[in-house]
Amino acid sequence: MPPGGNAADVRLLSGKPEGFGAMGKTMKQRMWWPLILAAVMGMHCSGAMAADVGHYVLGDTAAKVPGTPSPGLLLMGGGDRNYDAMRWFMKKAGNGHIVVLRASQAGEIGEEFYNDVGGIASVETFVFNDREAADDPKILAALQRADGIFIAGGDQARYVRYWRGTPVARALDAHVRAGKPLGGTSAGLAMLGEYVYGAMDGGSQVSPRALADPLGANNTIETNFLHIALLKGIITDTHFSERNRLGRLIAFVAKAESMAGHPLVGLGVDEDAAVAVEGDGSARVYATSPYAGATVVKGGFAKQAEDQAMQLERVDTIGAGVDSVLHLPEARVERPMFQRHYAVRDGVLAAMDAPLLVIHGGAGVERAGTGPAEAAAARQALEAALRAGHAQLKAGKPAVDAVSAAIQVLEDAPQFNAGRGAVFTHDGRNELDSSIMDGASGKAGAVAGVHRVRNPITLARAVMEKSRHVMMVGDGAEIFAEQQGIELVDPSYFRTEKRWQQLQEALKEEAQAQASNTPLVLPGKAYFGTVGALALDAQGHLAAGTSTGGMTNKRYGRVGDSPIIGAGTWADQRCAVSGTGWGEYYIRDAAAHEICARVRLAGQSIGRASDGVINGDIPKAGGDGGAIALDAQGVVAFPFNTEGMYRGWIGADGVPHVAVYKDDPLPMPAY
Repeated sequence: MPPGGNAADVRLLSGKPEGFGAMGKTMKQRMWWPLILAAVMGMHCSGAMAADVGHYVLGDTAAKVPGTPSPGLLLMGGGDRNYDAMRWFMKKAGNGHIVVLRASQAGEIGEEFYNDVGGIASVETFVFNDREAADDPKILAALQRADGIFIAGGDQARYVRYWRGTPVARALDAHVRAGKPLGGTSAGLAMLGEYVYGAMDGGSQVSPRALADPLGANNTIETNFLHIALLKGIITDTHFSERNRLGRLIAFVAKAESMAGHPLVGLGVDEDAAVAVEGDGSARVYATSPYAGATVVKGGFAKQAEDQAMQLERVDTIGAGVDSVLHLPEARVERPMFQRHYAVRDGVLAAMDAPLLVIHGGAGVERAGTGPAEAAAARQALEAALRAGHAQLKAGKPAVDAVSAAIQVLEDAPQFNAGRGAVFTHDGRNELDSSIMDGASGKAGAVAGVHRVRNPITLARAVMEKSRHVMMVGDGAEIFAEQQGIELVDPSYFRTEKRWQQLQEALKEEAQAQASNTPLVLPGKAYFGTVGALALDAQGHLAAGTSTGGMTNKRYGRVGDSPIIGAGTWADQRCAVSGTGWGEYYIRDAAAHEICARVRLAGQSIGRASDGVINGDIPKAGGDGGAIALDAQGVVAFPFNTEGMYRGWIGADGVPHVAVYKDDPLPMPAY
């Protein structure tokens, strides 16, 4: 603790001695004794607070301010320990006296400011529990003398209810007008714009619901709270990319514009970012993780219909990163981190002109069983598949074309358990499964148990496009393939020595188990071996496909998740998934569909949804594996819980990015 500081952490109740003085000498040790004594003696403290308020003090509230406060706004996205941004704020406050306001929890953020960030004379935290406290003269006096004021996270609905139209709100406006810095994080940032998402319905709105009815009652937009010139015409949002909030901010802007009658701007700040705004409106971004920053949403939207899903032909966004300069309130960005545009169709947000292809070659890869030469060959095959799919996207072809092209390359590569590299069944045969789904139309096709189809993904696509069915199996599927002109090969085409030896080893282990009368327990990796691809085309449409040779030494026509729509493959307007893992568990969990359901219904980000299923539900049930996932905004996820998973992606620039093991570096698309 800095010299002269103390760790006061006391909750003070109405009518009781406050215990805070010029030196902040409240103490939590034995604080109950003077309270009891005061009650017994009937003492009255004229300076007592008029309401139930938590009050916490650290440092010397009467110490001389080292510097001179200057104007500034700190807009924090809700993450922890962005100390460079916090130190900027403390310097703006002249390293003097900070007041923290909040309506939940206690003095934790003050402790962080004083003990971890450091360099300030004192910090006082006031925790509001009702509107009455907004008239408390002690609090108002602290706000008036504060060199910097910071609004913590919590429930912004309480801030609206407790402070709007009160002396506290007027004190915050006066503080900014006096040329002193004001900051906020999470809910504290959400309150700073001219228009505010108030969360007045007691919940937290998610993007799918917000876009489903942008003018609806659940998008609780408030105004006339604070009046900060540099945030005029702006509505802010926080935890932005981490919680998939672009869609809801677009809806908030539309709702606010319906109230304002003129164009507005949305400003979303990522959890690991903070926007530091100078007095002249120029701002820079402090970030604690790669790609974190702020997103500007340009308003001026077409008028939306009541009780209808949002329809917008174009939404323009601009990213401000650590190398950018953001100018407020006009929201102009120098050296933008990105410039993207989207469309909203029937309430679904999709990236436009930002084609992206994502692939996998199967989870369960282990260094012990994969030599350097084999890993290098697999990487080359992954890159070739990415280039093949990218060529389709570059030519303006739909997502299903890119998925099919990429998977055909992987099926032709003997490194992967699909097509040419398929494993053998107990009977020494190859049984191939595949599926494909078009997110734009909702159509799907699948095949299982085929023996002579060179590229099963082409047959699955033919089932989708040229039949009335979704799945065909075995000999019947091959008859259909012949009728459709799909290439058939002699079964010997699929034989590779590596896969044959794997079968021999599996048969040996099975025989040994039978001889010793012990059950044969197969490791999870025995069920692995799949290839898959996902694509987002220039029109914002998604597709997914998966192909596999099944599992070594399988019997009885066993079929895993790969050809099962909803288990191993899924694509809709928002989300696409291809799985690779222990198929029985993926089928039971409807894993691919479950991921996309969480995106659609719960508003989860693609990363959170896919991690929750692949690294949560599947292992909890006893399985393991991985997946690739892609949303319509171009956000990618690669969850897996094995040592390695062949994986990669390629964007509009045509540069492939691939990885094998968990610790391999793999830069992610900047979305």
